[in-house]
Amino acid sequence: MNNFADRLQRRIDELENPSCLGLDPLLSYLPESWQKGLDFHNDSDIYLGLRNYCFSLIEAVADIIPAIKPQMAYFEQYGVAGISALRDIIAKAKELGMLVILDGKRNDIGSTASAYSNAYLAETSLAADALTVNAYLGSDGIRPFLEKCRENDKGIFILCRTSNPSAGELQDLKLTDGRLVYEAKADLIAAWGEDLVGEEGISSVGAVVGATWPQQAKELRERMPRSFFLIPGFGAQGGTAADAVSGFDNNGRAAIVNASRSLMQAWKKQGVKDEDFADACRAEAIAMRDSLREALAL
Repeated sequence: MNNFADRLQRRIDELENPSCLGLDPLLSYLPESWQKGLDFHNDSDIYLGLRNYCFSLIEAVADIIPAIKPQMAYFEQYGVAGISALRDIIAKAKELGMLVILDGKRNDIGSTASAYSNAYLAETSLAADALTVNAYLGSDGIRPFLEKCRENDKGIFILCRTSNPSAGELQDLKLTDGRLVYEAKADLIAAWGEDLVGEEGISSVGAVVGATWPQQAKELRERMPRSFFLIPGFGAQGGTAADAVSGFDNNGRAAIVNASRSLMQAWKKQGVKDEDFADACRAEAIAMRDSLREALAL
């Protein structure tokens, strides 16, 4: 087997960097000089704009960041052009040795969940190394994804404690057994991933745990000691390196921290020209890496 969790952790160890480049592109993010040369009423120009923009970001950080996390909605909103760009971006990242975590938060039951898992965790042009999944429908909505993880050495990250401000409206509700909803979800995630633990002692069935909830992340780590944590909320959403590492295990492993806007639009923070967005992204990625290393005392 070529366990997903093993692949991801070993790449993190190799680069000494537990960070992930989130790709949430809008056409308005492209440098003004690029926009002037493209007609966004034309699918081919939308495709080229998204593709070339994301290629530039990926190429700028491929040697220092282990993984990318394309947010599928940002590509889907542009129709066929966006999906075509996403297909090429997945291929480019893999070519450069990066792992790909597709952020689709797919959720359904039976044959529909199976279709989603076939699309993104099998052998298609959109297949990634891992996929984010919403488990609101329970185990029968998760089972098809688990099967594809076993068959194809893939991974999933299941929503557990998300980083958005209103997360508590549902996730903090108390159940009759005294647990909160997100605690019950954590217990399920740990159980679902028991037979997908790799040689590194980490499961390919992971959890999405926001950097904006550091105390809850510490508690969730106790409930899911062998689950890989995908930690969003760093940077633009307010999460710091100290917040983010709350979800790591006792060895400073089993987690990866995502940053999207703070990397993609780092040129604004740095006060440089928009045409220098890729160089600015690299500089910010190095700063993020170093802050995580310091927080983990690596």
